[in-house]
Amino acid sequence: MSKSSEEMNKKGMIDYKIFVPSLLIVIAIAIPFSLYEEKSLELLNSIFNTIVDNFKWGYIWYAIILVAAGVYLSFSKYGNVVLGDPTEKPRFNLFEYSSILIAMGLGSTIMRTGMLQWSKVAADPPFGVEPGSTQALMWGNSYSMFLWSFQVFAIFVMAAPAMGYILHVRKKPFMRISEACRVIFGDKFTDGAGGKVLDIIFLVSILSGAAVTLGLGAPIVTYNIAYLFNLELSFGLTLIVTVVWVMLFSLSAYLGIEKGIKKLSTFNMYAAAGFAVFVLVAGPGIFILNYFTDSVGFLFSHYLDFSIYTNSLDLNGSTHIVSYTVFWFAYSATWAMLHSVFAAKISKGRTIREMILTYLLAPTLISWLSTGVLGGLGVHRYLTGEVPVLDIIKDDAMTAIPQILSTLPLSWLAISVFIIVATIFLTTTLDSTTYTIASYTGTRNMSKAEPSRALRIIVAAVITVIALILMRIGGLAPLEVLSGLMGIPIIVIQFLTIYAAKKMMDEDEAWKYNIRKEKKTQQGK
Repeated sequence: MSKSSEEMNKKGMIDYKIFVPSLLIVIAIAIPFSLYEEKSLELLNSIFNTIVDNFKWGYIWYAIILVAAGVYLSFSKYGNVVLGDPTEKPRFNLFEYSSILIAMGLGSTIMRTGMLQWSKVAADPPFGVEPGSTQALMWGNSYSMFLWSFQVFAIFVMAAPAMGYILHVRKKPFMRISEACRVIFGDKFTDGAGGKVLDIIFLVSILSGAAVTLGLGAPIVTYNIAYLFNLELSFGLTLIVTVVWVMLFSLSAYLGIEKGIKKLSTFNMYAAAGFAVFVLVAGPGIFILNYFTDSVGFLFSHYLDFSIYTNSLDLNGSTHIVSYTVFWFAYSATWAMLHSVFAAKISKGRTIREMILTYLLAPTLISWLSTGVLGGLGVHRYLTGEVPVLDIIKDDAMTAIPQILSTLPLSWLAISVFIIVATIFLTTTLDSTTYTIASYTGTRNMSKAEPSRALRIIVAAVITVIALILMRIGGLAPLEVLSGLMGIPIIVIQFLTIYAAKKMMDEDEAWKYNIRKEKKTQQGK
């Protein structure tokens, strides 16, 4: 049988048997790859290109299957199952709940992809479309929206039903992948080496992904600060920005979900909305609204083209859409368990249906609006010739962002607000990450308590040190590709957790007994 939380608490605030090996593995992989970045990138890209060439069909169907699984769990009898006591109200209201999931799900990445992703597709469009043409621009912004839609959010949330069920219904002390799979593999596997391997795989993928996110998020801010104050891009500037970020997400994680993460997430929804309104009013608002409408229509009419497209008849290579979609799904898989664990933690009192559909719909809606505004502004500036975006991205794509923003009236204000929103977005991603890792590796009973505050600070420090070392020696690129490769074992674990959720609910007949009273009445009729 599993060890009790009391027994574990005697050993301290952290489970060293999974945390230390995970940390050592990340360091052992990251440092050599970073020191020999060119050769490492060549090796990793070779491996990744082989995966793209041979398994792009697999990643495409993997994402579609997860969407189908989400729809099935939502609208079947399992959708009524409450994660917790059916008589209790949800922990957060719908706006707060959606805001937290959006901030966790999107992060600062939406600022970069929303502003620039269209240009990558426009320069290398699918189906033989002429690069830079109006048709290519339609493919570009619609593809940006596709990246932030149902498939990627299904990847993020579909392990959450199992994690939420073991925590809030079965009241297990540890919210871990191994614990969710206990119903499949039994006590001996879960409490032995097999369970430790599952948990270490989770932590390695999340620690490396968090370091990459911090490292890749920094340029979104540093490029704009350098442009705004006419500064030179340097590691010193990156260090300053990173330190500010660390202070913010450490404080937020330290304060916890109620006082830190929730308040920061809801505030950022208002800040982002304010920035979007400013761009519409001060910028080409009519064009943006028209282009957004066209982009949504184009996306709906070509959704299957985006979803099921391998470019199989082109034997000479692959377009940007094919290769990047595979990378995007692989990289999302790396983060999948983190998103699911966090979503499970904050979903007490929500039904399976509410949790899944909120994660599928709320971030999708916000990301489409963000892409419509940011992408629309960039496309307009390209069409008018104010900013030669397709030429800029050939050298350094990030430099295009401040140049696009500088075309707005009160450009200093626009860039400043963009920096603030991007900073908070990354903060809400990393404070959630820090909180989740602390919950996962801690020895407290997670069904009754929050993770140790000291442990949250330790986790924040570990993520920061890894990211700074890699940024200093220039080794984020290999770790980014490696993070994508780490998604492969996570995919297997995801399917195990989906099966585990169904198996646990069937064993407990939760769809009969752990549902809200009105649901029971309706079923009785």
